[in-house]
Amino acid sequence: MIFGGAYIMRPEVLCAAPLDANAWPGAWRLRKHACYFRCCSHTTVRPRTTPCRPAALSIYVDSSKHAAAPPTLPLPSPFSALIASKMKMQARASLMALAALVALVAVNAERGGGIKIGSGTIGGGGREGARGSGVRLGARPRTSPAPQIPRQPSVITAALVVPHKAFGARDYTRAEKAALSKLPRKLKLFSQVRLNITLSMQGLTPSPMSILDSLCKEFLAVNVSAILYLMNHEQYGRSTASAQYFLQLAGYLGIPVIAWNADNSGLEKHASHASLRLQLAPTIEHQTAAMLSILERYKWHQFSVVTSAIAGHDDFIQAVRERVSSLQDRFKFTILNAVVVKKPADLNELVTSEARVMLLYATRDEAADILSTAGDLHLTGESYVWIVTQSVLGSMQPPNKFPVGMLGVHFDTTSSSIISEIATAVKVFAYGVESYLSETENLRYPLGTRLSCDSAGSGEARWSTGERFYRHLRNVSVESDSGRPSIEFTSDGELRATELKIMNLRPTIGDQLIWEEIGTWNSYPKEHLAIKDIIWPGGLHTPPQGVPEKFHMRITFLEEPPYINLAPPDPVSGRCSLDRGVICRVAPEVEIVGIEAGAAHRNSSLYQCCSGFCIDLLQQLAEQLGFTYELVRVEDGRWGTFQDGKWNGLIAELVNKKTDMVLTSLVINSDREAVVDFSVPFMETGIAIVVAKRTGIISPTAFLEPFDTASWMLVGAVAIQTATFCIFIFEWLSPSGLNRSPGQINVQNRFSLCRTYWIVWAVLFQASVHVDSPRGFTARFMTNMWAMFAVVFLAIYTANLAAFMITREEFHELSGIDDPRIVKPKTYQPPLKFGTVPWSHSDATLKKYFREPHSYMTPYNRSTVSAGVTSILTGDLDAFIYDGTVLDYLVSQDEDCRLLTVGAWYAMSGYGLAFTRNSKYLGMFNKRLLDLRANGDLERLRRYWMTGTCKPNKQEHKSSDPLALEQFLSAFLLLMAGILLAAAILFCEHLYFRYAREHIVKSDLHPCCTLVSISMGQSLSMQNAVMETTTDQGFRFGKRPHCRSAVCAAQIWRAQHERDAAVARARQLAVVLAAHGLQPPPRRLASAAALHAHAHDATRPRTLHVPADILPDLDRPLSCDDLRARERTRVEMETVL
Repeated sequence: MIFGGAYIMRPEVLCAAPLDANAWPGAWRLRKHACYFRCCSHTTVRPRTTPCRPAALSIYVDSSKHAAAPPTLPLPSPFSALIASKMKMQARASLMALAALVALVAVNAERGGGIKIGSGTIGGGGREGARGSGVRLGARPRTSPAPQIPRQPSVITAALVVPHKAFGARDYTRAEKAALSKLPRKLKLFSQVRLNITLSMQGLTPSPMSILDSLCKEFLAVNVSAILYLMNHEQYGRSTASAQYFLQLAGYLGIPVIAWNADNSGLEKHASHASLRLQLAPTIEHQTAAMLSILERYKWHQFSVVTSAIAGHDDFIQAVRERVSSLQDRFKFTILNAVVVKKPADLNELVTSEARVMLLYATRDEAADILSTAGDLHLTGESYVWIVTQSVLGSMQPPNKFPVGMLGVHFDTTSSSIISEIATAVKVFAYGVESYLSETENLRYPLGTRLSCDSAGSGEARWSTGERFYRHLRNVSVESDSGRPSIEFTSDGELRATELKIMNLRPTIGDQLIWEEIGTWNSYPKEHLAIKDIIWPGGLHTPPQGVPEKFHMRITFLEEPPYINLAPPDPVSGRCSLDRGVICRVAPEVEIVGIEAGAAHRNSSLYQCCSGFCIDLLQQLAEQLGFTYELVRVEDGRWGTFQDGKWNGLIAELVNKKTDMVLTSLVINSDREAVVDFSVPFMETGIAIVVAKRTGIISPTAFLEPFDTASWMLVGAVAIQTATFCIFIFEWLSPSGLNRSPGQINVQNRFSLCRTYWIVWAVLFQASVHVDSPRGFTARFMTNMWAMFAVVFLAIYTANLAAFMITREEFHELSGIDDPRIVKPKTYQPPLKFGTVPWSHSDATLKKYFREPHSYMTPYNRSTVSAGVTSILTGDLDAFIYDGTVLDYLVSQDEDCRLLTVGAWYAMSGYGLAFTRNSKYLGMFNKRLLDLRANGDLERLRRYWMTGTCKPNKQEHKSSDPLALEQFLSAFLLLMAGILLAAAILFCEHLYFRYAREHIVKSDLHPCCTLVSISMGQSLSMQNAVMETTTDQGFRFGKRPHCRSAVCAAQIWRAQHERDAAVARARQLAVVLAAHGLQPPPRRLASAAALHAHAHDATRPRTLHVPADILPDLDRPLSCDDLRARERTRVEMETVL
């Protein structure tokens, strides 16, 4: 294609004709219709028809005769980045830039110079003094002038680019001058600078050369500070590519652009340096907001997006998605399809869709083809609404292919709108200059671009002040003349407050169509939509529903509570009450032929009322999807299995195309999925086992069950024995206890090993019996530690005992269908009796994976799950295998709570709606089921239907588990710590008796130490304390002994008073006996010497000495029994004292 004297490549042709071999290594010459490239990182120049990736593209241009080899130099910025990025997304605009370069080279080829961009030179042989005047864009000067403070120019210029039209310059000039004259005189800028506007008119598709001429000769030559770019072209082809190229080139040069493009939706949103552009025209985001406002007004929740391959179609789809996401809290939209139409067959996706509202973005001609194809596919009837963008309305002359009733969003793009927008653009520019000059720091950055296309001129490669000036332009707030809100921009440079017209396609006289304004949409102060009467599709005056028309479905079911329950209808009216669901046919169709409908409905053998989980779910789906239905029970009453080479039951109905959908608790499995289509599961399930509980008796060993065997063994064999021997050994080794060293046995201490066992058992069970306590302090401490262990042990035992002393409920505790009693039933006696429902999912699974139990349980199978549960309760069956959710429901409905599900569920799956293969209903039902699950509706239905009065659990029989050793270990640790501590105390006790006792006994200065000594067993008993603290002359009755301590004196005083009291009591008793004629035997008091001798002889082993002075008739011989009795009496009295 030849354009502007240069070769413009198509996107798929990226290489020029092959280079003539004779030209090597001479000069490269640019031919009229050819350009030379280095393609795909190869040095070989490929023919023009050879494709090449644009990322590997480089241009070789050199007219110097001194070039020894072809140079390899990629295009410098900004044009290299332009080619690399736009080849992918906006090919036409990029190719125009490339053509401009080629054209520039063609102009300068005969001048001996090359293209110079920035400070680099392509060609010229690299000679510094090469003459030739190649084109130079934004090159930096080679020599820098002396630094000086820049000054603001006295005249600030802006370029005005408008569409070319005959005799239009006068109108544009008049509008420009009028806009400048109407600027408020209060602006400070008029006291400093003068504003000037340079006018440039461009055609519909300007060539790259003309665009470069405008930049170089018209704009950069006068140092423009901004470009006012106003275009009303809407071809969305070459004109959009030209606009894209112009705006992008201005962005690369750093010049802010105030744009008003009718085709701005086709411009690339994410182009490099696109942030330097302000957009005054309504953007594609504004159009999508207006379109969705229409949907929201008429409660159309679901729609589809249809676009052609027009420039910006991806941005349109993305804008719709972002707008839908932002409105989710206010109004929930659903995008059913997003179709990019490249060929007519692409619209077939909408035929099977539920969408009845379409948002169309395309050019006017493309929209005509799309809507023509849609009409052939019956997508433009009374039920379909098409809402189009500004690009479809175009020049407001609709083709006859457009269907009546279309809606569109529109803004004025006529020439008069350009004239009015010139004033707005000039105002924005003036206010931006005012804002910029108001800041003192900006005085250092003048608003002159200093960019030049002349090779001899000086200038910057990119205007560094452009971005600073752009920020001031973007932040302006300009009062509007039309009563609208002030002109302000978003952070993306888009206009905040805008207004769009809502158009309606209506018929006129004859067959002509016309777009008529029916309302407006504006984004200020809040988004508002105002619409009057609309002619809807088909010429109707009522809006369509926005959803498919009601359709009728035949639905087959098989009853199973709680999913589908059957109950007889009202015998008079033949209807179902609110709590009994909907009417459904249970008899074959042949039985109702010739019977009047009312009479048939009253006959419970023909029709019944269906209710349950699935019926409630069906009513919600019917309300949302808008369909009617007929419920019919499957004739053979089977769920559907593959028998004898064919399917039966519910699956056979679908395979034979006798029904549209199956609705019941139908389990999804791989065999069924091979022949029918299932929806997403609406309930999870698995194969479970139900058994009955039987009341038992209390176990004879229930009192032992609070602890396990290891704990009892540890208590009996370790704890008790350890405590007993520790107490006895500590008493043996204690200096105040037995202290059984050779020749020193204290006969007063009667503590032994058997007595130790007695005290250990008594303390353990807290028995109130007489026990002999140990004398040693260490043994007593160890006894207390055992008592602490006993407290902990009894507390734990008592707390857990009540849980085991109850009547236990017994049942068959199976682990699942893989339990050995089910897998190998005949190996156990008596064998377990179990069954299932034949031709069900459970039966098919057992047959496939457990052949032996399947053949064994055949006599025990039941026709329904209710019959199987009844057999469990009566004892005919021991277990019944079926779907877990159904069994859980029946267990919860048992009034006596005798049923229980046991074991883990097997073969986890789910219930789903079944459809015929490739059913058109599958997609819409899947979407609704997912919505119901996300909204929690399915969970609410499950709780309503699955909850019963009885809620048994398979773990309820285990009211408590025996405490293991690990749970009781702390008590044993306590006992062990007590033993170790008692051993340490024993060591301390020996140290005390060996080293400290003698000094404490003789001490009168430290009574506290004496009190501590007295408290330690028999280290200082009353008798020894008294005897050891008297004088050396011994104890003499009738004389007051000399005591060395106050304790001794107190003991002597108390003993004397007790003696006096005893003598007085003896005399009183003697008088009483004498009064009764009884004469007691004569007695006399023993002497002190006799008492001292008796005390000394008491320590001798195995010899019993009887003091003669305290016993009567010593001359009379006494028997051994008398002596033992008297000695026992005396010792007991001493023990008490």
